[in-house]
Amino acid sequence: MLDHPFKEATAIIENIENNGHEAYFVGGCVRDFLLGREIRDVDIATSATPTFIQKIFEKVIPVGIEHGTVIVRHLHTSYEITTFRIDGAYSDQRHPDQVSFINKIDKDLERRDFTINAMAMDKQGKIIDLFDGRKDIANRIIRTVGNGYDRFREDALRMIRAVRFASQLGFSLDLETKEQINTLKHEVNKLAVERISNEMEKFFAGTYVSKAFDELKTTELVYQLPVFKEHSDLIKRLPREQSPLHSLAEVFAFFHLLKQEITIQYWIKAWKASNQTKQEATLLIRAVINYRTYDLNDWTIYQLPRHLYGAFRRLLKALLEKRPSYEEIERIATDLPIKTRNQLQLNGNDVVGQFPGVDKGPWIQKRLHELEYLVVMRELPNDKDRLKEWLQSNPPGAN
Repeated sequence: MLDHPFKEATAIIENIENNGHEAYFVGGCVRDFLLGREIRDVDIATSATPTFIQKIFEKVIPVGIEHGTVIVRHLHTSYEITTFRIDGAYSDQRHPDQVSFINKIDKDLERRDFTINAMAMDKQGKIIDLFDGRKDIANRIIRTVGNGYDRFREDALRMIRAVRFASQLGFSLDLETKEQINTLKHEVNKLAVERISNEMEKFFAGTYVSKAFDELKTTELVYQLPVFKEHSDLIKRLPREQSPLHSLAEVFAFFHLLKQEITIQYWIKAWKASNQTKQEATLLIRAVINYRTYDLNDWTIYQLPRHLYGAFRRLLKALLEKRPSYEEIERIATDLPIKTRNQLQLNGNDVVGQFPGVDKGPWIQKRLHELEYLVVMRELPNDKDRLKEWLQSNPPGAN
């Protein structure tokens, strides 16, 4: 009997089998099981059609019925279930124009991208390995199933996925697969940027990203990526050992700090990233610059949201090869005189009230910011009277 998380999913396979169909665990969960890695998602392939799956399970979400995929909810967990299929042509280089459902798993495994992802496993743990996936795992190789030219022409994102797996697993690209990527690399330019961003975020977060950068460079895929294609010298500025970065905000902050002429706005626009990513990257850049200038002080930590502490430390390791401990950061954060501006014993109305004859304007926020800094840095106590005294000594218009 297989252990968690397959144990809970076995009930799904048994239900499908009890209703006259085949079902297997497939893809990444089988690969990670053989590697002894943490398994996050358990996917199932079956000879049953989506319509049949909807009949035999109570909670089914029809996420991609046209391609044979539904999600079954079981014990508060989602399981992606896909009907055995063969794919037609990929006119949009993303989805097959049509799919044909089949009742045997062999051809279904044949349509998959890499041998390490083209294995299936039954509920007893018996592996179906038609393309030497286990051998490639043992040799730490990423190799396409069948003709790599066909696989990559079907969906050029598979080339990005190849280097992403290299980063996550520490594997090397098979020589023939690498040559095929190098030949077809320009096909990446036809992809939606959002799809590239999603894969590359995982690439930069990989444990073996430093080694995988060699694959990214030798295949010349890096020169097809947004921003990098216009600034090829960025790669030459990388440290000898690249550290993992867990979000696009960290990645953009890192490369901006390597080459500050490329603005964060440029990165965000080129990669079609969110405003939240922009805000987080900006905060991280400010924190790193403050750290470089003043080391670790109260103001640096005060300005950094708690959820970015880990990102801040990873950036410092990647850029400076040194970083403060979590304990040091937490100690500073805990001991801060105030945690937010709302805790300042004086607000905008108080500032205006001190100077009733002065028109409102940007000077109000400027004075509040100055008071905030002085309190955080313990140059003034957070006392309303003392703050007012400081204001009187620093009226609007004063430097």
